[in-house]
Amino acid sequence: MTELIRSSPTSNISRRAVLQAAAVGAVGISPALRAAVYAQGSDAPEKKEVKIGFIPLTDCASVVMASVLGIDKKYGVTIVPTKEASWAGVRDKLVSGELDFAHSLYGLIYGVHAGTAGPKKDMAVLMTLNQNGQAITLSKKLAEKGAVDGQSLAKLMNTEKRPADQPFTFAQTFPTGTHAMWLYYWMAANGINPLKDAKVITVPPPQMVANMRVGNMDGYCVGEPWNHRAIIDGIGVTAITTQDIWKDHPEKVLGTTAEFVKKNPNTARAVTAAILEAGKWIDTSLGNKNKMAETIADKSYVNTSVDAINQRILGRYQNGMGKTWDDPNYMKFSGDGAVNFPYLSDGMWFLTQHKRWGLMKDHVDYLAMAKQVNQIDIYKQAATAAKVSVPKDVMRSSKLLDGVVWDGKDPAKYADSFKVKA
Repeated sequence: MTELIRSSPTSNISRRAVLQAAAVGAVGISPALRAAVYAQGSDAPEKKEVKIGFIPLTDCASVVMASVLGIDKKYGVTIVPTKEASWAGVRDKLVSGELDFAHSLYGLIYGVHAGTAGPKKDMAVLMTLNQNGQAITLSKKLAEKGAVDGQSLAKLMNTEKRPADQPFTFAQTFPTGTHAMWLYYWMAANGINPLKDAKVITVPPPQMVANMRVGNMDGYCVGEPWNHRAIIDGIGVTAITTQDIWKDHPEKVLGTTAEFVKKNPNTARAVTAAILEAGKWIDTSLGNKNKMAETIADKSYVNTSVDAINQRILGRYQNGMGKTWDDPNYMKFSGDGAVNFPYLSDGMWFLTQHKRWGLMKDHVDYLAMAKQVNQIDIYKQAATAAKVSVPKDVMRSSKLLDGVVWDGKDPAKYADSFKVKA
C-alpha cells in the first residue's frame, strides 16, 4: 500500500493545502487524493512569508483579501501585500527578487519573458486574477466636441487639425500590458492607427485622473477605479468597457519568475490556492463585494472613496453622459475557476498583439512560450486544494468586438491578418 501511495500521480499536491481545504467544509475529496495527503515528504511551503507587489487597482482585491481574511494562513503562508508605484517598478522588483510575486499585467509577464519589456528573464503566470472590468476613458473636452465612442473619436481626429507638437494623446499603463493592447485594438477597430495617428504615453494607473485633469491626455485605458473616478470628478466619460472589446478577457495575473517557482513549488502552490479561495469569497455575495470595496478603498491599498469602487464591482455602470446600465460582464474574480485558469490561448493572444504592434520583430513559437510561462500543473494542484473547478481544455475561443475570432490555433496567421498594424 505504501508503494502505491508513493507512486500516486497526485502525490505532489500539498498535504497542508488539502487538509485545510477539507477543514473548511470541502467535500468529495477522492480516495486517491486523500491517499496523496499522507504520501508527502516535506511539502510545506519553502518560504513562509511572501511579498506580493500590487498596484492600486480594484483587481488587486483577491491578493489583498487573501491576506486580510487570513486565508493565506490556512495554506501555511503569510502574504505581505506591498504597494507599488508603477508597473515598471513591479517588473524591476520581480526580476531582482525583491518581490516574490505580483498582481501583474498579463502582457508584462510575457514581455519580460520574451525580452520586449526590459531585461529578459524567464517568467511564470500562476493564475489569472480577474476577467473584465477595465475601460477606456475620453476627456470631457473631447466628449463636448462629440467624441464619445470609437467612431466619433475617429471622425473628430480626421476633422480636427492640431499642431504637430500638440497631437491627440492617449495613455496606457505599460507598453506590453493589457491596457495598451485594449486601447490599440479598439482604436484600430475604428480605423485609427494608434502608432501613427496619435501619440501614446505611459502613465501609472493612480496618476491617470490627475494627468487628465491638467490636460496631459485626451484619453486613457486603465483598470478601475480610475475610470469611474474620472466620472465622479467630472473630467472624463467612459467610451467603452474592455468587456465590450472582449467579453471575459483575461486581465491581471499572479506573476513571478520561473526561478522562484522552481525553487519554491510548494510556496507557489499554496499562494495560488489562497488567492483562488479569496477570489471565490469575493464573488460569492454582494455583501462580500461590498466588504472588499470597503477594505481596498483604504489608503494603504487603492486610496480612494468606497463609491469609486463599489458601483462597477457590482456591475452598476454610468458613462458620465447620462447613460446608466447594469453590466452582467463586470469584473469577476472566480467564476468557480473559469476566471482563474491560465489558458494557454490567453497568453498567446498577447504575443500576437505584441507582434502586430512591432514590439516583437519576428514570430515566436507561440504555443511553446505559453507552455513555458503558464504553470498549468501547479494551478491544477492549487485549484484542487482550494476546491475550484478546472476547465477541461487549456485553450478557449473568443470573438472580439470587430467580429474576429481568436482560438489560438494559428497565432502567426492571426497576428498578420490585421489591416491596421505597426
